[in-house]
Amino acid sequence: MSYPLSQGGLAVKKIGMLLASVLIMGTALAGCGSDGNSNSGSAGSGSTGGSPAASGSAAKDDHSKKLSLTMMVSTAAGGGWTDDHPMVKYLNDKFNVDLKFQWVPGDSYNEKLNVLAASNDFPDVFQIWDASTYSKWMKKGVFLDLKPILSDYPNIVNNVTDEALAMMNPKDKVYGLPMYAPAFRSNLSIRQDWLDKLGLKTPETVDEFYQVAKAFTTEDPDGNGKQDTIGFSMSISTAGEIIGIDYLKGAFGLANAWKLEDGKLVPQQTQTEEWKALATYLRQAYADGVLDKDFAVNKERDPWNKLEGNTNGIAEVNPNEVYKQSLPVLQKLAPEADIVQLAPPAGPTGIRAANTITSTTKIVLNAKLSEEKQQRILEIIDYMFSDEGYLWSKNGIEGIHYEKNGDTYEKLDAFDSDRPQILSTWFIRRFDPSIQIRLWDEQEYADKVMAWFENTEPYRWTNPAAGLISETYSKSGIQLDQKFTAAIVKVITGSEPVESIDAASKAWLAGGGDKIIEETNALYAELN
Repeated sequence: MSYPLSQGGLAVKKIGMLLASVLIMGTALAGCGSDGNSNSGSAGSGSTGGSPAASGSAAKDDHSKKLSLTMMVSTAAGGGWTDDHPMVKYLNDKFNVDLKFQWVPGDSYNEKLNVLAASNDFPDVFQIWDASTYSKWMKKGVFLDLKPILSDYPNIVNNVTDEALAMMNPKDKVYGLPMYAPAFRSNLSIRQDWLDKLGLKTPETVDEFYQVAKAFTTEDPDGNGKQDTIGFSMSISTAGEIIGIDYLKGAFGLANAWKLEDGKLVPQQTQTEEWKALATYLRQAYADGVLDKDFAVNKERDPWNKLEGNTNGIAEVNPNEVYKQSLPVLQKLAPEADIVQLAPPAGPTGIRAANTITSTTKIVLNAKLSEEKQQRILEIIDYMFSDEGYLWSKNGIEGIHYEKNGDTYEKLDAFDSDRPQILSTWFIRRFDPSIQIRLWDEQEYADKVMAWFENTEPYRWTNPAAGLISETYSKSGIQLDQKFTAAIVKVITGSEPVESIDAASKAWLAGGGDKIIEETNALYAELN
């Protein structure tokens, strides 16, 4: 069904109460959700920051000594802060540090890491985006084991799930803190105004989905007298994966990369019957023009761009961007347009599955750090997970980036120019899908955004092998996946028969897939 986004469920109630408490108390709590797996405390349980009491034989850091710290962060558009940025100065003053950020563009981040590895000269704290690199360097002793000291930092412990903390780490070891990403960052959406104009009901099954998508293609939903719209779209990633249709992959029984069967991990490349069923469906959609004819050359965001461009009727979108970007952009072209959430359609056996992300990015500390540097860095991170620090990392500094007017908050121009939120966006943050909701956002808006995350929870489609990267996969896995996906694309476009998927699966296994399965299962056994 499509969801009335003004309603919210549990997550909406949580954030509603929290934002209400901000207005009543004046000190601000902006979010208290989780990603649905939390079993180690709620996001609202943090303290107001400051130094924890040290345990064991470690002396408590009293901040009397100024420490020089280096932090390397992968950046996106706009780059990072200058050394004299208000947010940097705030941390320097609060923790008596001289914090030097190394802002590295995302497309060259791994290259930078390899240069540092060659000289064995790592920053004090940095990110590891690549799971295979994390595993390899962890075994070489590059990272500090945080397990013995983590209990001294309650805001971290109470706002990171046990599952995420354990993922990719050996038993009883924590070599890296997880960087949270909302599990349902990409949610299925549909043009409600197109449904209404064509007199269609919200699709509940893959068959109904097909009929609606076909009507979007053939019945002129934009009213311009031309057949220039599409039902749905998808794209091919550079890593050799069909993306943008996880809701259909799951509906036809495919695993989210891997599935656990009788205690063994099984890759989706061996699920030939499920692939043939999905490919048959997509082949017909392509032939009928229901599926975007340009899917094979689309860039990752193109299906979403085409939704915003008034040509695509169904697409995965980010709830945090629907009301502030997608809908305003679309309504410039079609003023009456309306984008609503769509539940994943049920497949032939009743399965419904949503795009589900498991972040494998880790925040690590250099194993060579002195004890006082270890404490000071973890105090800074712990502060960012506290109630006070969480507000600071999301909204910036009161009086500079926003101001409080009675019971309301007003964003100041410096928020847009300073971008004080980028550390929470690019580095580390609480396990809370409301990370992009600001103090000045209206309650109605917050409720609508949070409803998307809450409504998708029943369709969680997990990958039990997330973060397990075998040696063979590191060497040749992407090339194998690209060849396998190329074979699927040929079936969808009609240049090869559906039965050719059997041969593609065998080629994947023979080319190294068998070894990937063996090694991935060994890694799984080692960490579980």
